Amino acid sequence: MFTRRILAGALALGLAVVAGCSSDEPADEQLPDGPLLIEAAATAMGSVNSAHFGIEVRGDIPGLSVRGLEGDLTKEGGPSGGAKGTGTLDQGGQLVEVEFVLAGDTLYLKGPTGDFQEIPVQLSSAVYDPSAVLDPERGIAKVLGSMRNPTTEAREEVDGTPAYKVTGTVAKDVLGELVPGVPSDADIAFWLRAEGERLPVKATATFGEGQSVDVRLSEVNKPVTVNPPE
Repeated sequence: MFTRRILAGALALGLAVVAGCSSDEPADEQLPDGPLLIEAAATAMGSVNSAHFGIEVRGDIPGLSVRGLEGDLTKEGGPSGGAKGTGTLDQGGQLVEVEFVLAGDTLYLKGPTGDFQEIPVQLSSAVYDPSAVLDPERGIAKVLGSMRNPTTEAREEVDGTPAYKVTGTVAKDVLGELVPGVPSDADIAFWLRAEGERLPVKATATFGEGQSVDVRLSEVNKPVTVNPPE
């Protein structure tokens, strides 16, 4: 009987120690405040001078001629900066693969055949103006600063980068500066870096069932050189 009491006491003491140790372990991470994350991300975008970007359109969105773009951007090289890359445009129901170069005050566009065609940058929005992405008055920073009711939903990984997912809504007029032709206000989600500056990794704007636009940003502030095509 005495031995049993000793064993019971030792077991009770052991459980108490374990319970005490468990209470000192950190609880699940508390998600940061949505508005503060969005404010920090908008500020961080001000330090972005170059980046690799991608735009992907899912579903049939009337009025939106861009189906996909990928390339490199820089604020250097002229009043509109510079950009180069490839894309897919919807022209009268036909999908056309293009190459583009934005250098100085001219957008150079090349289809599947032929040479580059010159388009004055003032008219480039009829196709797509890539300089909008980093423009604080038209691009990602503007969308961030205009986001309504931002709410932090989760911590996730996007392309291997830990990020906070923040959701909200954005007005058509604001989003239309970045992606011309959007049909309405949109639900929007931003994935912001969880470590270091809260730079956006990805954004998804949703307009209806099966209708969305993804914008991705990477290789921030890596050197980008853009020259007019020869």
